Amino acid sequence: MQPAENPRPGQSRPDQGASDQERRDQASSDREWEVEALLAWHDDDAKAAIRSLLDDCRHLRRQLALAERVMSRGMARGWTPRYERDAL
Repeated sequence: MQPAENPRPGQSRPDQGASDQERRDQASSDREWEVEALLAWHDDDAKAAIRSLLDDCRHLRRQLALAERVMSRGMARGWTPRYERDAL
C-alpha cells in the first residue's frame, strides 16, 4: 500500500507515464517543499519542528496500537500494523 500523495497547492497529480528517475526527482522536490513548509510553520525553529514530528510519531503509534487491539483479523483480512517503516 502506497502512502497518500499530498501535492503542493496548485499542483496536479504526477504523470502516470513518467520515468522512474522523473518520479524520484519529483519525490525529492516534494520532500524539500515539505521540509521548508514545516520549518516555516515553526518560524525556522528546527528544535520545535523536531519536537512536533516526534509528537506526531508518538500519537500515530498509539493510534496504531489502539486500532490493532480493536480490529478483528477478519475485518483487516490478516493485515497487521507495522510500527517501523520500510527502508527506502
